[in-house]
This record gives sequence, C-alpha cells and structure tokens, in this order.
Amino acid sequence: MTASTIPMETPPAHAAEEFTDAAAAVARLKQLYDQSVAFLCDRFSKALARGMPPARFRAFYPEIRITTTSFAKADSRLSFGHVSEPGTYATTVTRPDLFANYLKQQIALVMANHGVPVTIGVSDTPMPVHFAVAQQGGVSVPQEGAAGFTLRDYFDVPDLETTNDDIVNGVAEPAADGTRPLAPFTAQRVDYSLARLAHYTATAADHFQNHVLFTNYQFYVEEFEAYARKVLADPNSGYESFVGPGNVSVSGPDEDMPAPAKLPQMPTYHLTRADQTGITLVNIGVGPSNAKTATDHIAVLRPHAWLMVGHCAGLRNSQRLGDFVLAHAYLREDKVLDDDLPVWVPVPPLAEIQIALEQAVAQVTQLEGYELKRVMRTGTVASVDNRNWELRDQTGPVQRLSQSRAIALDMESATIAANGFRFRVPYGTLLCVSDKPLHGELKLPGMASTFYTSQVSRHLLIGIRAMETLREMPLERIHSRKLRSFDETAFL
Repeated sequence: MTASTIPMETPPAHAAEEFTDAAAAVARLKQLYDQSVAFLCDRFSKALARGMPPARFRAFYPEIRITTTSFAKADSRLSFGHVSEPGTYATTVTRPDLFANYLKQQIALVMANHGVPVTIGVSDTPMPVHFAVAQQGGVSVPQEGAAGFTLRDYFDVPDLETTNDDIVNGVAEPAADGTRPLAPFTAQRVDYSLARLAHYTATAADHFQNHVLFTNYQFYVEEFEAYARKVLADPNSGYESFVGPGNVSVSGPDEDMPAPAKLPQMPTYHLTRADQTGITLVNIGVGPSNAKTATDHIAVLRPHAWLMVGHCAGLRNSQRLGDFVLAHAYLREDKVLDDDLPVWVPVPPLAEIQIALEQAVAQVTQLEGYELKRVMRTGTVASVDNRNWELRDQTGPVQRLSQSRAIALDMESATIAANGFRFRVPYGTLLCVSDKPLHGELKLPGMASTFYTSQVSRHLLIGIRAMETLREMPLERIHSRKLRSFDETAFL
C-alpha cells in the first residue's frame, strides 16, 4: 500500500457555531481541541503497540473566525481589540486551557467593539502528532525509523513551511479565501514555541507569569529566590508559589527546592500569583542569540511586559561600578534580528515602562529628582555580538559609540527590546554597570566595591518593584499604540 492509497481517518465532524458569549466560545474551543488531541493520542498509542497502522490519522486545530462589514471605528485610544476594516479574520488555536483568560478577554473585546458574534469551528490546519502527545505523560514520538512504520505516512508532523513569523513581521498574505489574521501567532507557531520553552527553561509553559525579567548574571537568581521566600512568608503578598527548573514548586518560605541534576540552557524561575500575574525570571546567559531565542518563544505567551535587568559596561568616565542605566534608545549591533526587523526601524522608549522603572529606582534607593542622577543615568544602550570587542581596533567602535551618545554597552538589551517591539510586548531595560573598559576598569576578580555590591543587591528588587507597578495598570495603558502598525491583528 502506497502513501496515496492509505485510507484517511479523522475525528467526528462538527459544524461551526456562532457565539456571543466569550466564555462559551472558549469552552467550545476546549472541546474541539481536546477531541483532536484525544483522537491523535489514542491512534498513535495503538500504532506504537500494534505496529503498522491501518489508516492515516488526521485531526485539526480549532479556529476562531469573525466577520465585520462596517467601517465604524472603535475607540481610537485602544491599541488592540478591533480590526481596521471590514472583512473576515481568523486564527487557529492551541492549548485553550493555557490561554483561556487571554482568549476570553480578546474575544469579548472584538465582539464588543464590532457588535458581531464569533464563529468557533474546526480549521483546515492539521495538528502535528508531536504537539498532540506533548500534553500526555508517558507518550512521546520516537525518532524517525524507530516506530516500525514511516511516521509521515500515517500522522502529520510539524511543518516549518507554515510555521513562521510572517504575521508579526507584517508580511503575511491573506488566505486563498481572503481571510486575514486575527491573532499574531498561528496554533502551530505557538505549539512550536511551547515545546522549545520546555526544552530551554526546563519548566512548563503553565508556570510562566505575565511579567518577565531577563538577566545575564546568576546572582539575580539567588536574589530572586531569597525575595520569593520572603514574600511567601507573608500571607497578604498575593504570591502563591515559587517554581524552578524541573517544575519543582515550593509554597512555603522554608521548603527545600532540590536543584536539578543538570541546569537547562536558560534556567527559569516563577514567582506565581493567581491568573499568571506574578513574575518570571529567566537567566538567558550571555549573548544576543540567547536573548532572541528566549524572547522568540516567550512572546507566544503574550506577556504584559518584559524587562532586561543585567550587567553592562559603563562608557562614561563619570559612571561608577554599580551605577544604573535606564535605556531610552538602543544602538543595535547585535545583528541577530536584522532580517526580521531592519536596523533602520526605531525602537522607541515606552513611557509607562520608563516611568515605572524610574519610580522603582527612586523607591529602592531613597533618592529623588536631581539626587537620583548620582546613581542612575538615562541614555542610549549599545548591544554588540562580540563579547571581546575591546580587543579589536577601537577607533571604529568607539567613534560609533560616541556619535550615538551611548552610555552603556552589553550583548542582550537591544535584542530584547527590538523583539519586544516586533512582537508587540512592552519592553524596558535597567542595567547595572559592572565594568568600564574604556577607562581601565575591566571585569576582573576583586574589582567589586562595597557600593557595587550594594547596588547589585538592589537591582533585582527595582525590577520587581517596577513589575508590581505595571501589574496594577490596565492593559490598555501598558500596551502602547507605538507598538502597533498600520494593519494590526485584533488580538493582542
């Protein structure tokens, strides 16, 4: 029997239904998604146990579809929750259990702003068996050739030709029937990133919180755990648990958290609250490639904000080790995003983020106004892809840094900010000066002063305080219209 003559088996068909209640619409998405997952897991488990499958098995992702015929404009203050012109818009959906709150909010906004129902049905996008079994403990897809049959002949596998960032990059074309994107990511793109997140961070996507801190220094992980244990001891803090690599979770201040036998590439820790309103810390390590990888995948979770709180080189003689740098512009020489976001695209500062960070610095350091300038400087941060840039001819780099008015240099901040801009995730950067290579203060053992050590201890707390401020803001304030292009998806 050839692949073309193998009979096809699919789950029972369901007609598309219209909904005017967002919760009911999400419940229907869950039902359709669960049916597809159960079908594929059942058939795949039987195929592994019995050998050659009797048919080709295919199930599909559910989808959300909306049609509007009016040019009536929504509230112009809103950066999301509406489409720009009449038409039919659709998106495939995965893990509606994980994204339930997000889906309810976005569906309700679209229906309210356009006065039309949403249609929930089965899409024509096949669900890869790898992603279906990912949620089933004890079931995994063996490598090619190990199953006793050719996997691709009987089950759908991930298709990278249709798993891309065309929507967020602004180059997506309407479907053959004229349907346009409703959300920034398709179901396959989301599933791909959920799998990558589990691999790189060793924690399940369910634990990620809506406020994400990135760092490039292990010390911040230790400080984060100390802070977590402190707030878990306070029953009024609102925090519920602290989760680390391996999905190890503690809910009390004195509970042991066993360290994994081997740390993942990007150790990640989650200080959780109800409805994912807590804080996640990701130690991305050093380099723009890691920064891009982390943000490429975390973006599908649609966080409310992400901030870089790491170390940098101070470029001005007036700076001291331990001084803070609040980025309001970026010199992008990291190169990893040039194909997706050209360097001529400005990455603007976001007022709400900048204010939250500056207020947090003032609160933690007990300095205000002009006095705050003693420990913090606002300016351009340059990010490069060469950690040992100091060893090359400095004429060119130093001239560019001076012309750009850069005050600090690192390898991650511009990447994180640029990907925040690209993915419409509010972003910000607060760095701590750890060396001054242009002034003979290299990052060497024994260089840390008492001031530096004290400031590093405060640095993470400032990031946490900023996130706690942002948590109290309505989403429509945080998600700036600066992040939206001419023709945006309705979903955030």
